[in-house]
Amino acid sequence: MRTVVLDGKHLSLENVAEVAEGRATVKIPPSVNKRMKRSRDFVEEALEQGEKIYGVTTGFGLLSDQVIDHSQIEALQRNLIRSHSVGVGPYFDEATTRAIMLLRANVLAMGYSGTRMEVLETLVQMLDRGVHPLIPEQGSVGASGDLAPLAHLASVLIGEGEAIYHGKRMSGKKAMEKAGIPTLTLKAKEGLALINGTQVMTAVGLLALLRAERLCKVADIVGTCTLDALKGSFKAFDFDIDKVRPFPGPFAVSKNFQKLGRKDEIAASHKFCPKIQDAYSLRCIPQVHGAVRDGLAFVRKTLEIEVNSATDNPLIFAEKGKILNCGNFHGEPVAFAMDLLGIVISELGGISERRIEKLINPALSGLPAFLTNEGGLHSGLMMVQVSAAALASENKVLAHPASVDSIPTSADKEDHVSMGTIAARKGRDIVRNVEHILAMELLCATQGLEFLLPLRPGIGIKEAYRLVREKVPPIKGDRRFSEDIKKIQLLIESGELLHRVEKASGKLG
Repeated sequence: MRTVVLDGKHLSLENVAEVAEGRATVKIPPSVNKRMKRSRDFVEEALEQGEKIYGVTTGFGLLSDQVIDHSQIEALQRNLIRSHSVGVGPYFDEATTRAIMLLRANVLAMGYSGTRMEVLETLVQMLDRGVHPLIPEQGSVGASGDLAPLAHLASVLIGEGEAIYHGKRMSGKKAMEKAGIPTLTLKAKEGLALINGTQVMTAVGLLALLRAERLCKVADIVGTCTLDALKGSFKAFDFDIDKVRPFPGPFAVSKNFQKLGRKDEIAASHKFCPKIQDAYSLRCIPQVHGAVRDGLAFVRKTLEIEVNSATDNPLIFAEKGKILNCGNFHGEPVAFAMDLLGIVISELGGISERRIEKLINPALSGLPAFLTNEGGLHSGLMMVQVSAAALASENKVLAHPASVDSIPTSADKEDHVSMGTIAARKGRDIVRNVEHILAMELLCATQGLEFLLPLRPGIGIKEAYRLVREKVPPIKGDRRFSEDIKKIQLLIESGELLHRVEKASGKLG
């Protein structure tokens, strides 16, 4: 098992996924201890000098003008966690919860939060021993960070709330006891440092992005299968086309199609057919799939910055002798990125649904209606397109930007918020929907290829066809196609489809 070094500076998106999925452990280097001690000592010195510090010697939000006596500082931090634990709805899954925990730990490791080393070590021990707080998905407006969900995380550190431990739901206190992890009494600033940040929206968005990036390659695989089944032209994937409009995404798509379509007997069979050009959903694949890739490149850049950013308020700059109130907790950068992710992946599903229509419509495909030889008695894949259309339309609703909304909170003290966590959750859901749409297209495309036998498709297409046929037999008559769709979707989600095809055709870009 790999080890991820948590130093607050070098955490990659792939590192987060490795820890989230239980494929890596976490190590804190000695440099973090030194940095955090300097920051904590500075907070303690400021307290001794009687400085008025937001969230340390004052209340929160509109109540920040209320000065708190030093004897009540620990109660203030505990009450903060309790009062902010107001999340509702379904709980985040284990991988997402672990990603949230890791990202919050990475912020503390930067040394700008003013917490003791014990707080960071407790989070890392929880990751290592499998104590996973139950964190409701709903309740964050994305500024001041993800307050409500992070409060549910922090609750378990102080022996409250609920958690999953070894697959069983129990109180946070009991989970920590069973794992042998001492609970914390939070000191000045520490409660605020645990909940003030963008780690929930970032974790959800990061895992969705990695899934979406893989989906781009899968969409190219599925698209080539459809192109062959419809006897479409590979001419639209000539590099000379991309050179005169040189966005990076289309180059990668065209290169993938050329790899996947090598040694294609179907393409050779209609080389001199009278058809001049294909419909947009085939001919414009480089432009649409490529634009999706370019959009996701912006999302990746944003998240790579965010995972190694300090998002607390106030921030402790011990080496400069400053405690600064700020707005780094505001989720707008992530919110914009998550809305973009949802929009571009929605389009990946939209163009896929149009290709499904081409496959099942005999007026457009040259194939039997609904890809069945016994139309009438059998409906074939008629309803697969209907289901894909439903998901594509649902995605259109989900893709409406959350970041254009704001609603004042905390008696108008927090008067502009990002809705970044909503944007991230919507993006995640769109990715799931598009996985199913692409599974539907692949079901239809492989069935379309049946009617072109014994001609052989390109090497990458042929491998995709073989893998699908290992799970889903050719369609001879009507059956429960939802089971076929699920089997193919699992091949996509697990990465098996991409792995097998790349093994045959070479790495895809």
